Amino acid sequence: METVINKKRDYTLSSVRNALRIMHCFSMDEPELKLTDISKRLNLGKSTVSRMMATLQQEGFIEKNPDNQRFRLGLSILSLASVCTSTYDIHQEAGPVLHELTERTQETSHLAILDQHEVIYLQKVESKHQVRAFTHIGKRNPAYCTSSGKILLAYHDHEERLLQAVEGDGFVAHTKNTITTVDELRDELRDVRAKGYAISLEELSEGVATIAAPIRDYTGKVIASVNLIGPVQRVNQYTIHTHTRRVVDAGKQISRKLGFRQ
Repeated sequence: METVINKKRDYTLSSVRNALRIMHCFSMDEPELKLTDISKRLNLGKSTVSRMMATLQQEGFIEKNPDNQRFRLGLSILSLASVCTSTYDIHQEAGPVLHELTERTQETSHLAILDQHEVIYLQKVESKHQVRAFTHIGKRNPAYCTSSGKILLAYHDHEERLLQAVEGDGFVAHTKNTITTVDELRDELRDVRAKGYAISLEELSEGVATIAAPIRDYTGKVIASVNLIGPVQRVNQYTIHTHTRRVVDAGKQISRKLGFRQ
């Protein structure tokens, strides 16, 4: 009897995990997917995916676009996201500071956190320039080749473990400036801690420069980063020192709002 119960529990947990994996397939880059796309990506049978999609549709987490018969995330996701962001003090405190940073620099600014060894952008204030880098809230980028990622890796309690995970997944040379070895990355993070900020010059995307600084909670722990992103035509040797000072100041402002005192 106990074996039967355990099997049912394992099946239920597997179903929940696969349902979550289905929702993680969608992104800003791929907001709509065919059932066969999801089946292949997750290596699950079409019938299994179809049953799960039907349940997710009933609960409003997935919906079908009637124009092309592709699936997309439903409004239930949006309501949960609103609940989630409203509970983060950092989300509320960072907003005015990001607006001020973008106003002063005329470049796009972000609030970012670390998820394993990827950076996720939680908040964004867009530059008014016509020429600007494409980013969006919820976008994930590799930590090792972004300024926000370097900040969050450099001050992480388990830095060495994260470096091993990055190395295990493998470095991708997105540009000629991308860090591609763990020794290079370790040296870079040591430099970041010494300076108190991080810069990424065309490491993830050619023609794009970013600057990031840490955000600390009331205990002094680095929990997020603030960054500025723009094309190298504007974020360059003539402006980078001023921009860096303003990004660092923004990080300190948000940290103070969260209760950090130096």
